[in-house]
Amino acid sequence: MVDATLTPIDRGRITSDVNNTIEGFVLGTADEPNPDTVMGEGPVYNIVIDHPEGTILWDTGSHPEAADGHWPADLYAAFEHTGLRPLEDDLADAGYEIADIDYVIQTHLHLDHAGGLYAFEGTDTPIVVHEEELKHAYYSANTDAGDDAYVAGDFDRDLDWEVVHRDRRHLFDGLELLHLPGHTPGLLGVRLELDDVGTVILAGDLAYARENYELGLPMGGQLLWSKRHWLESLRTVEDLERRHDARVICGHAMEDLEAMQEGL
Repeated sequence: MVDATLTPIDRGRITSDVNNTIEGFVLGTADEPNPDTVMGEGPVYNIVIDHPEGTILWDTGSHPEAADGHWPADLYAAFEHTGLRPLEDDLADAGYEIADIDYVIQTHLHLDHAGGLYAFEGTDTPIVVHEEELKHAYYSANTDAGDDAYVAGDFDRDLDWEVVHRDRRHLFDGLELLHLPGHTPGLLGVRLELDDVGTVILAGDLAYARENYELGLPMGGQLLWSKRHWLESLRTVEDLERRHDARVICGHAMEDLEAMQEGL
């Protein structure tokens, strides 16, 4: 166990068709062949982990100019992000500056998670990312294949990458990185052993919403790189939850953001 605290940083809201986040949420029938689309809203958030070995930022959110051309227009239309602000401003509201951040854990490099990396360009702040994620992001951003949700301008910068090569890595006392492929090839989860709370697993976009995790409902096709890998990663986290009586935090679940704001 470690004496560390979590401070969530609210970075705005994403609105999209719920079929993106829960596969088959709205389906046509013979009686209703053209059902209404259901739009859902979820938070984008980052977390500052105040740890005895350093101040760690979990993810960096969306680029502040996502709505003004930094994101491709079709992606912004499908995943509208409101409440956009520079990472520096949102950190400042929580009492932190970029210079206070000793490490960044980048769960993956999708455009709503890696857009604040600009703030660390040219610094010696280690940016922790999985090898498979870095490879896939560059492949996707520079070819016609891969995943459209990577924007080269987010991560193709002068950054001090610290690359994770294994499925698990103890980064600091009481903080373990977990390779959880499925949403992307290199998604990183974080297992924390906290003095006052116990085991907390930051599952990130293994589960966009609580339903993905609690009910085992996969995300829609365009949000899953591999459903087979996703199911294996889901079972990994479920096993850790059982064995450690862990609290699992999902990537865009409002109830999880609110729980962290209230202190878990």
